[in-house]
Amino acid sequence: MSDRWEGPTRRALLGSATAVAAGAVTGGPATAATGQVPALWREFTRTPFTHPQIPYIGRAGQRAGAAHFPRRPVVADVRAYGATADGSADSAPAINRAVAAAGRAGGGTVHIPPGTYRLDGLIHVGHSNVVLRGAGSARTKLYATRSLTELIGAYGSRYGGDKSSWSWAGGLIWFCPADRFDSLTSAIRAKAWPFEGWTGNKRDEWETLTEVEPARRGSWTVTVADPGRLRPGRLVLLRLADDAGHTLLEHMAGGGPGPEAYRWDDKTKLTSYVPYEWPVRIARVRGRKVTLERPLPLDIRPEWDPRLTTHVEALTGSGVEGLTLEAVETPQAPHLLDRGLNGVAFQCAYDCWADDIVVRHMDNGFGLVSASACTLRNTRVAGRGTHHPYFCREGSHDNLVEDFVIEERTTPAPAGTQLHGINVEGLSSYNVWSRGDMRMGTFDTHRGMPFANVRTDITVTNNGRHGGDAVAGPLFGARFTHWNIRVTNARAGLMRIDGLAPYSATVGINEVTEFDQIDVPDFSGDLHSRLELYGTSGTVRPRNLYEAQREIPDVPSRTFSAR
Repeated sequence: MSDRWEGPTRRALLGSATAVAAGAVTGGPATAATGQVPALWREFTRTPFTHPQIPYIGRAGQRAGAAHFPRRPVVADVRAYGATADGSADSAPAINRAVAAAGRAGGGTVHIPPGTYRLDGLIHVGHSNVVLRGAGSARTKLYATRSLTELIGAYGSRYGGDKSSWSWAGGLIWFCPADRFDSLTSAIRAKAWPFEGWTGNKRDEWETLTEVEPARRGSWTVTVADPGRLRPGRLVLLRLADDAGHTLLEHMAGGGPGPEAYRWDDKTKLTSYVPYEWPVRIARVRGRKVTLERPLPLDIRPEWDPRLTTHVEALTGSGVEGLTLEAVETPQAPHLLDRGLNGVAFQCAYDCWADDIVVRHMDNGFGLVSASACTLRNTRVAGRGTHHPYFCREGSHDNLVEDFVIEERTTPAPAGTQLHGINVEGLSSYNVWSRGDMRMGTFDTHRGMPFANVRTDITVTNNGRHGGDAVAGPLFGARFTHWNIRVTNARAGLMRIDGLAPYSATVGINEVTEFDQIDVPDFSGDLHSRLELYGTSGTVRPRNLYEAQREIPDVPSRTFSAR
């Protein structure tokens, strides 16, 4: 499959971006019809890839945010493999047989006709280009009766304690490459608690493709030592290790006196997340010049031993569409003791998606674990209450969650439980949450210093709480942006972040007040964080930061084959 992305010259880029801003203020700096354009937007359009407070997220999501998902031919109907649509028998084995057959065929769509299908096991999609498609979330239901603890076993934390890692990992529909899934589940059964990311349970399943010369954040092209193993369309990891002075972590926090004075050495959970691993496709190779499909998320400096590497084979081009995944209704578990009635999870997945999916009565809703360039669109979390409605962790980057809903819980929260919201942690970066309706929860920045993430055009009843161990380090790195946020209960916590997040921005938020969980900044001194159009949510233009960035052309035309 060939994808072609076109963009005009730098002059056209600036002209188009300026037109977006100018068009928003026709007739003066502020009118009832057009709203107000903040100075930050005007600044951003001049330096879209290197702005100090706002990240460039215009290419987040599956196939750089494509409007439509691939339509793959139907190659299997689950009824032909023994699934029953009346809920009378366990259909998980039949659905898994149909999914496996599609994988052996090289991909295709597995059709689940209208009805209710009982699941006494989990559904695993382990091959690329396989799509699980129901007849619509109102017509096809998968009814799950057992938890991941029952199906796989107890899952402890590699950091010790009695926590259940099913509180933030795994799904009853679980997208994960077959070999990676087998290694993960085998390690869990052996109680050898794994790392969950792109380079294996011990983070040692990689090899160097080439070293990379210094470059600046926002660059689309890098110079490599040896391009021999690189080709257009290849998915690689950019690997950046930290040095003894933790200058990479300081850079992720924006640099300067505050991060330089911060005590990094005792944040053992945070330092375990390094090296930073960023998956990206190669767009073009010309001599030693390599163009990437997205601009660099960070500087590349020699002291961080920069290199392009291999990774465990990723799952690509797979998705799930048009169904409801509902669990047997049980009380929500005490905090961090979830048994794993979890919804849809993407792990070591790239260019994958979910569309028109409802999860109900789950411990955790939708998960991105070492997942990048994925899109969750038209998703909904409903039912008795959820610990993490959405979690994004373990180095997940460039994902898009749009048109999402978190419904109010249908039963009161049991004592000892906790509600988070749209979670991000573990050095995850350049992720976007757009056009959301959060009737409960919060913007759960969960320590582990995620950076350069955007929440935009969201209405939220801010009644959740963030989590995160002290040893996981800061709540925020640099370039978090909250843009056009409507807080229905006027609670400031994790919404207005100009006093918390370094080199970040809060733009277009209604008046809010600190109460309940109140945080203090992790870094001393001037945070270089910006606040604009405070008290004016709904009037900021552009209304949606992600969609406005999509209108900014990126780089000169390039063509590559996405495999």
